[in-house]
Amino acid sequence: MKSVRFWGTRGSLPVALTSAGLQHKLRQVLRAAQGRALGNDAEIDAFLATLPFSTVGTYGGHSACVQIDAGGDDYFICDMGSGLRPLGQAATAARAGRAQTFHIFVSHLHWDHIMGLPFFVPAFIPGNRVVVYGSHAQLEAALRRQQEQPSFPVDFSIFGAALEFVVLEPGRRQQIGGVTVRSMLQRHGGDSYGWRFEAQGRTVVYSTDSEHPLQDPVHTEQFVEFFRHADLVVFDAMYSLADAISVKADWGHSSNVVGVELCQLAGVRHLCLFHHEPVFDDVAIDAMLAETRRLEEITRSAQALRVSAAYDGLEIAL
Repeated sequence: MKSVRFWGTRGSLPVALTSAGLQHKLRQVLRAAQGRALGNDAEIDAFLATLPFSTVGTYGGHSACVQIDAGGDDYFICDMGSGLRPLGQAATAARAGRAQTFHIFVSHLHWDHIMGLPFFVPAFIPGNRVVVYGSHAQLEAALRRQQEQPSFPVDFSIFGAALEFVVLEPGRRQQIGGVTVRSMLQRHGGDSYGWRFEAQGRTVVYSTDSEHPLQDPVHTEQFVEFFRHADLVVFDAMYSLADAISVKADWGHSSNVVGVELCQLAGVRHLCLFHHEPVFDDVAIDAMLAETRRLEEITRSAQALRVSAAYDGLEIAL
């Protein structure tokens, strides 16, 4: 495997940067630029690189959709949130007349994780193949129901690609397109499943919409083993620890603190915070990232754990 690219990183629903939010960022940039000589693009780019990401960028954006570049021609995708739409547009632009195959792994069937399918351009192209994998028995029925009247104007008959639905047994290793894949049951309303991908000596774990009771050692050990020695863990860090164990307990999500603990115990190389709370703006996510990196530093007992926060367009090399 070569890299992981994020097309959608928000939890619950897509969130757009408002004009007021954009103007606030522009004011910050202009204040910081006062007195500086910015005569060309190179000088401007160098100046922007000195500013916080929350000022010059945005975490987005779209709901959950993550692409894994496994090194071959096939596409490997986790979840079908609204980020699936720009992914599909990019894939179609790159197809050069060739048929394409998409392997899509669904964590669960809540709306924010499946809402992108009706807008996935490759599914409309004859000759393409779209295989949707999940561990919910009602996988196909839920996706068809999403496009039934009165919820959506067109049903599955509009798709031109060959669509397949494969229900995988949790815990059982499968070989798919040269990648070893397995799912694991997670604690979430209606159940969710984490996914572990292994190929060419690299391992990626996608674990979102999962709650972790810290007082349950059996649960903890199961996830430590699932994360063991992963090069990258994409982790649901929607809440603060205080929220996750108090007012939002049993809401089916986790925190940055738990992500650090599990990844440290499992010997993970890189933790990426994901499924951002929709009420958090870019400043709040920046602050959570800084706090998480500080937590990792003061609790580190062995190798350093790299920590990042996902944003739409982020690409992580493996």
